[in-house]
Amino acid sequence: MSLAIYNDLTRKREEFKPLENGKVRMYCCGPTVYDFFHIGNARPFVFFDAARRYLESLGYEVSYIQNFTDIDDKMINRANERGITVAELAEEFITAYYEDADALGIKRATKNPRATHEIDTIISIIEKLVEKGHAYPMDGSVYFDVASDPEYGKLSKQSIDELQSGARIDVDEKKKQPLDFALWKAAKPGEPFWESPWGKGRPGWHIECSAMSTKYLGETIDIHGGGSDLIFPHHENEIAQSEGASGKPFVNYWMHNAYLLIDKEKMSKSLGNFMTVRDIRKKYNPLVLRFFLLSAQYRSPINFTAEALEQAKSALERITNCFGDLK
Repeated sequence: MSLAIYNDLTRKREEFKPLENGKVRMYCCGPTVYDFFHIGNARPFVFFDAARRYLESLGYEVSYIQNFTDIDDKMINRANERGITVAELAEEFITAYYEDADALGIKRATKNPRATHEIDTIISIIEKLVEKGHAYPMDGSVYFDVASDPEYGKLSKQSIDELQSGARIDVDEKKKQPLDFALWKAAKPGEPFWESPWGKGRPGWHIECSAMSTKYLGETIDIHGGGSDLIFPHHENEIAQSEGASGKPFVNYWMHNAYLLIDKEKMSKSLGNFMTVRDIRKKYNPLVLRFFLLSAQYRSPINFTAEALEQAKSALERITNCFGDLK
């Protein structure tokens, strides 16, 4: 059976040809575990679970990796607010993630690696990038040199000049150009840290996914998925650092789902329309939310309303009753 995938890298529908006959290597960006995941996060988790299940129904053996980001600024700030360690915060919300994901019918990944468990792999990739001239140390941190990659911007389809105009430098960063991004962050007082060739510190966000994808799936993979908000800078940076280190194509097929809106507005705590899957589970069968999230084509925005969820509930009940009558 022929299968076509819209590839965000080429902006074309392409026939799916896996690297290895009968097997698929698939990576989906997972949550940063500092809180319950919201219904916007749920869309990629549910869609790529459905895509994985479909590939398996076609007879493919799918190696599916979804990471946990268990160290970053949000986690450090939240742990400090609560007076607990970052590791304790991570354990709490990894457990909560599994509870909510299981309720949504999301099949467990082949592996859910954690960033803090992959420090050696992360450091190894950064060392390769420094050696090849794609990265430079600066005051205990290490930054990727975007100017060293002539193809930077190929996923977002923007030039370095276009991207540079909207880039910002945080006040505590010391890097050559605004687009350069941190691979390794020098430790600040009171923060968790690991030893490295550049001193005590912790990994940047982007390098985590490259390290975990490479370790568990190989230097080139078939499919990489995530929300469209990750195209730039996260996935653009993943490509640059992964291909800079390996010298090989990183991903053959990039897939991104569109946004979820709440009453036609972007979900935001400041607007009072922020909802977690945990919130929905208190009022609805979580499979109603799954059914709703899969009711629109994945590359089209989907608008969440109370009425739409009620319609999804009714439709799911009709389908369930129909199957019940067939028994």
